[in-house]
Amino acid sequence: MSSLMSFSSSSSPSRPRTWRYSVFTSFHGPDVRKTFLSHLRKQFNTNGISMFDDQGIERGQTIAPELIRATRESRISIVVLSKNYASSSWCLDELVEIFKCKEDKNQIVMTVFYGGVDPSDVRKQTGDFGKVFKKTCTRKTEEERRKWSQALTDAGNIAGEHFLNWDNESEMIEKIARDVSNKLNATIVSNDFEDMVGIEAHLEKMQSLLHLDDEDGVMLVGICGPAGIGKTTIARALYSRLSSTFQLSCFMENLRESCNSGGLDEYGWKLRLQELLLSKILNQNGIKINHLGMMMQRLCDQKVFIILDDVDDLQQLEALANDTNWFGHGSRIIVTTEDQELLEQHGINNTYHVDFPPKENARKILCRYAFKQSWAPYGFENLAERATELCSNLPLGLRVMGSMLRGKKEDDWESMLQRLEKSSISKIDALLRVGFDSLHESDQTIFLLIAVFFNYEDDGHVKTMLADSGLDVRLGLKTLAYKSLIHLSTKGEIVMHKLLKQVGIQAIQRQEPRKRQILIDTDNILDALENDFGNRSLMGISFDISTIKDSMDISPRALKRMRNLRFLWIYNSRWDTNVRVHVPEDMDFPPRLKLLHWEEYPGKCLPHTLRPENLVKLYLEEIKLKHLWKGTQPLGNLKKLNLNSSYNLEELPDLGNATNLEILDVCKCQSLVEIHSSVGNLHKLEKLKMNYCGKLQVVPSLFNLASLQSVSIAGCYQLRKFPDISATITELKIVDTMLEELTASIRLGSRLEDLYIVGSVIPNEYFLTHPHVARLMLERSGADIERLPDCIKDLHCLEDLFIIGCPKLVSLPELPRSLTRLVVWNCESLETLVPFPSDSQIFILFFPNCFKLGPEARRVIIQQRSCHQFLPGRDIPAEFTHRAIGKSLTITSNACGGFKMCVIFSPKSEMGDAIDIDLMCRISINGCPKENCIVSLLGGVRSEHLAIFYSEILREYDEVEQYSEMLFEFSSSTQEIEIIECGVQILVEETSSEQVLDNDNGSLADESFELDASRVKIIDDLHGSLEFDASRVDTDDALLGLFAPTFFSFGF
Repeated sequence: MSSLMSFSSSSSPSRPRTWRYSVFTSFHGPDVRKTFLSHLRKQFNTNGISMFDDQGIERGQTIAPELIRATRESRISIVVLSKNYASSSWCLDELVEIFKCKEDKNQIVMTVFYGGVDPSDVRKQTGDFGKVFKKTCTRKTEEERRKWSQALTDAGNIAGEHFLNWDNESEMIEKIARDVSNKLNATIVSNDFEDMVGIEAHLEKMQSLLHLDDEDGVMLVGICGPAGIGKTTIARALYSRLSSTFQLSCFMENLRESCNSGGLDEYGWKLRLQELLLSKILNQNGIKINHLGMMMQRLCDQKVFIILDDVDDLQQLEALANDTNWFGHGSRIIVTTEDQELLEQHGINNTYHVDFPPKENARKILCRYAFKQSWAPYGFENLAERATELCSNLPLGLRVMGSMLRGKKEDDWESMLQRLEKSSISKIDALLRVGFDSLHESDQTIFLLIAVFFNYEDDGHVKTMLADSGLDVRLGLKTLAYKSLIHLSTKGEIVMHKLLKQVGIQAIQRQEPRKRQILIDTDNILDALENDFGNRSLMGISFDISTIKDSMDISPRALKRMRNLRFLWIYNSRWDTNVRVHVPEDMDFPPRLKLLHWEEYPGKCLPHTLRPENLVKLYLEEIKLKHLWKGTQPLGNLKKLNLNSSYNLEELPDLGNATNLEILDVCKCQSLVEIHSSVGNLHKLEKLKMNYCGKLQVVPSLFNLASLQSVSIAGCYQLRKFPDISATITELKIVDTMLEELTASIRLGSRLEDLYIVGSVIPNEYFLTHPHVARLMLERSGADIERLPDCIKDLHCLEDLFIIGCPKLVSLPELPRSLTRLVVWNCESLETLVPFPSDSQIFILFFPNCFKLGPEARRVIIQQRSCHQFLPGRDIPAEFTHRAIGKSLTITSNACGGFKMCVIFSPKSEMGDAIDIDLMCRISINGCPKENCIVSLLGGVRSEHLAIFYSEILREYDEVEQYSEMLFEFSSSTQEIEIIECGVQILVEETSSEQVLDNDNGSLADESFELDASRVKIIDDLHGSLEFDASRVDTDDALLGLFAPTFFSFGF
């Protein structure tokens, strides 16, 4: 697996070297041996610090071999620069060797300027110290003089302890011993983060932002993200890894809580913060300063590494890192915060935003805390999935959840999960509420509106809907995003985490019912709609009608009283309930309504009091109306119109005044015959969905719609003529229609990326030669197609190619090098395909039910390196030298690379396409379960098939050199198939050959273990299963799941 998976992956640092001595001292004996050095040795003994003892080594003109070895085997070298230090060529040679060790072995060098020695004189070789040095250089070679001079310059540049700065030598020695002890502690490689899932990926990204190779500049770097995401953990791991490479370092933790003003004014508070930092970084308790320039004076020539954790106030940054010139060259300051705006205000633009971990890593985190291993034991797999989902991948939630459930039985898990699914975890709530409680009242209102109505909503639409609300929406959204309470996606969507949404729901429930601006509880809503107890301050109602027992009658005057109501969302979360809602014909709608979402609207017509000129979104799904309204209505603000599943709707109204309409959805309007001609003039229309309109016959020309990006037509069996389409379109889906042959009159511009043709349409070659298509799917698209045109190789952007149900397709031509996924399904006549180039990007080759594949085609598929394969077959390929009948296989090996697994399985009976196949392999080493590998395949296979997939899991374990027995146990998620045979091929990386040698029998296979890192990462991130049968999908959105990268899932 990639380094995303664990801190101990292949990209982790090598094992730390073992040092024989803690400290080596370089000194001039007559100056310090019987005084300073003897006291220092005694203090080191007291503190448990081992120091090399040079007693008995005879000093001469050249440095003794014993001293060279001692220098190289010591973690820290202390250079005591006394007045006669430079009089000894021995000492100078030692100093050269010390700085060589510093360069080659990352040894720590400390200096003590003893007696009256001035660091400047050492650095420049001037004064009395310089005179002594020049005398020693007499009759020495130029090379010797140059090396000695450079070593002294380097030593003088190290900020060390200056004897003249101390009144008491014993206190200085105690300080040196403390510093040495701290540096030794810092250099001990920590195991604290060894099992931290995904930490290595975070550290790699952070180190790329830190530019550690740049020793000249000073950098401030931010780590930003919501509470509980792991910002502090990342900072601690980074500090553990890097702090020893800096002269001074400190971790200022939890500044939000620990650094309150304590009644001080701003100046006094900043002084206190600086005193705390200086005391930590200089390892001196109780440092007092009398002005704010003191910290800069103490640190401006020091290379420092400082973590400022959980910063929530700009004044904290102004006090502790106001300017880069406060710190020496090469310094790095890291700031963790939930507030990105705070970072930007301080000029910190180099920021790492911590994202939620992918699904597999999230499950792994939970399992580490619940089971102290990376995977769920047998019987707990589904429970672990539910627990992970409940925590919404938030690391803090996963840790708390795993800890709560550790050691519990399956019944206890089930009981706990059922209870938690109805409420939230108090520890998480308390943490996440901190961000909400810190908001201004108006920003809290925006937060609550997002939690209830606008999650995953377009931010532009939200701004429009709140334009006259008195709220500063633009600033509010920015504030929420900066505080990591929402995320603004690249698509412009507002995204709020589930746990943060729950914080909003709970905040509403804590409010006094009659003073709430948003109603979400059934009793409160019934009180307002039936009994006219709504209030003028009410902004929104979100009502799940499945929560009422029998029926309800809405009062004619209920909504009229709610003059400020802008958002009315009525829905049914349970399709098995039959709820009767009675709406009076003379019901008054509030005048400011911006969002009307009413599923199963029961009225015979829309009330005349509805003022559509204010509507931004109109969702009337599953309504029984035949007509919305007559004539032309003022719809200038309308951006989304969704009439999905309105089975009785016979015609669309004139939408000519909906000049800002962006999305029109009439899917499953089965009585609709014609799309109104006014749609052809909606110049801001971006997406048009017309799926499963069984009576649809007429669609106007869409050629002049410059904003149109996506058109989908599925299951419109009476539609014979396809309209002209704008050249700006990027996505076209034509599924299960009776269209005549598509011709070049359908103008496809250079922006087209996704082309889906499913059904009886024979695609014109024009479609297959469009240069920018990235995803192409042809399903049952022409019974007479025997091969694709050769020019398909020129689709240089094509990544995904799906060919499904073309029974006469005989061969595949050369395909583009950019292709990553090739799925050819139910093409029973396919015999040949052209070999892929050596630099091919392909990593998925699926050929289910392609029974006529010839030997050469099978060889091309099976031997494609770094690839997963699925094809008909009854025999394990020869490359898999370890094989067994049945579901399990035990091998003895000491290989430590990756491996390929192969499974032969057979359907027990006729298998429907709706059945997904998940194959799982549980891997144990020396009897200890290590990992689960899961591969999701396609259903509907009609005979024996073989599935081949690879893994690098063994590379993650340090004990692989010692294991002797590996057990592979295969199983399936469905009882519809039987595993017949299995095989394993051990892959050992070869440096001198691109072939792979099986470690046990010496056979060569035409496989390469050298994996493309980007492709390995993609595989690690994949999850889920793949479905293709269009008859099983309700809308084309489900069909689009075919092209999502969800082929493989690795479960842990």
